[in-house]
Amino acid sequence: MKNTYLKQVYMIALSALLFQACATDELEALELEETETAATEADETNDEAARNNQNGTVEPFEDTAGLILGWNELWLELDQHTVGMRPNIVTRSLAYIHLAGYETAVPFMSGYSSNTERINNFNLNENAFEDNVNLDLALHTAYAIAIDHFMFSLEPGERQAISNFQNNHENELEDGLSEQEIENSERWGRHVAQRVINYSQTDQAAEEQIVNQTPDDYIAPEGIGLWTAAANEDAWFPYWREVRTFAISPNQTSSVDFDTALSYSTNPSSEYYEQMFEVYEITIGAATGASEDLWVAEFWADDVEGLMISPPGRQVSIANQLIERNELDFDQALELLLRLGFALNDAAVSAWDDKYTYNIERPSNYIREYIDEDFTTNLSRFIDGVNPAFPSYPSGHATFAGVAAGVFISFFGTDNIDFTDTTYSNFGNIPFNGAPRSFSSFTEMARENAYSRVPLGVHIEQDAIEGLRLGYEISDAVNNITLGPDL
Repeated sequence: MKNTYLKQVYMIALSALLFQACATDELEALELEETETAATEADETNDEAARNNQNGTVEPFEDTAGLILGWNELWLELDQHTVGMRPNIVTRSLAYIHLAGYETAVPFMSGYSSNTERINNFNLNENAFEDNVNLDLALHTAYAIAIDHFMFSLEPGERQAISNFQNNHENELEDGLSEQEIENSERWGRHVAQRVINYSQTDQAAEEQIVNQTPDDYIAPEGIGLWTAAANEDAWFPYWREVRTFAISPNQTSSVDFDTALSYSTNPSSEYYEQMFEVYEITIGAATGASEDLWVAEFWADDVEGLMISPPGRQVSIANQLIERNELDFDQALELLLRLGFALNDAAVSAWDDKYTYNIERPSNYIREYIDEDFTTNLSRFIDGVNPAFPSYPSGHATFAGVAAGVFISFFGTDNIDFTDTTYSNFGNIPFNGAPRSFSSFTEMARENAYSRVPLGVHIEQDAIEGLRLGYEISDAVNNITLGPDL
């Protein structure tokens, strides 16, 4: 949201990405034999500090699923401190990070097969896998490299957590292994991670936009009821529709034309005006503490870098809780995370396609002109401005909530749950209400997430309705991908 700050990090990010983009398959063999991973290089720079952290206070992983959860929890900590990555770049990172995890482990997963059989131009060298590869050490290596690469823009000092985490658990994972087993396991993890990175870099549209989220050549259309950037603000991710998808592309999804659902009007008896007035009343009521709505709005906000996790990151947090609560085996956990990563990636691509197709205004613009010129959103307490810097319809939050709910319902074979989301329970001194909330179904949870944008003041109900519909449609495509046995 803080565009001035974001632009200060673009040149740093650009330099890093241009260097990474030089990686090719021809160089990979040399990298596997002669170079260390990016995470290892970071550790060498801070070798003494890392060794000081390797003490008896480090809790060992109970099993492979525990290792996966450990890396996911670290990822969530990093997600809170991204710079200019949310929400779109974060969704892309999740797809590739969990592709790396799945592909590293798939030789150990009975009944599952590699995505090299499903994804065009993605390949692995089977000769890089030896009979004595240790799954946990290989996964540990792959996650370190993939997370370090795809979470490329973090607040100063945050990146060191990756190499610290890797090294803090390295002795534990190497214990009892021969030097050859250690070497082969790390080689396999590096190989898979690098191949995933190489594949991601063939998506030129994404590689360009993760560096330049607000391209100067984009000019928003002008007209009544259309979205325009606020003063000192630029449109975020206007070309994200061009980014690679894994299950369904924007031209394969259906789309409800905004004008067929809701016609622009300033007549107080029109549905358009009524939905805008609803945002006004509920937002003001929430701000004065007259209802539970402010808790709902702030609990699901997930907008602010440095303070909250991202909207797609929230779904990863929920997945972590579900994995732990249901005591999933590592192969089930990896399948769930892969499907969720693909789903969130495709949801962002499709939702942003629709956002910049319809270019619908944010409710605050309408409310200030026709209802209350002093209106502000409940998000404005946390950001510079009053809204996220992109069009309103459909809601990205609602799309992410719908696609995740669809994946969870299919994976667990039921919509009925007794679930309390404790995402922010371990956060200290947060200036918003992140107290846990409980739900009886995935559908209920997704609907509340989508609705939360109304009392926050940044979306009308129609944005939430269409976002949920689109999310469930995308989840159907992801759920139809055949990975392995029925669970």
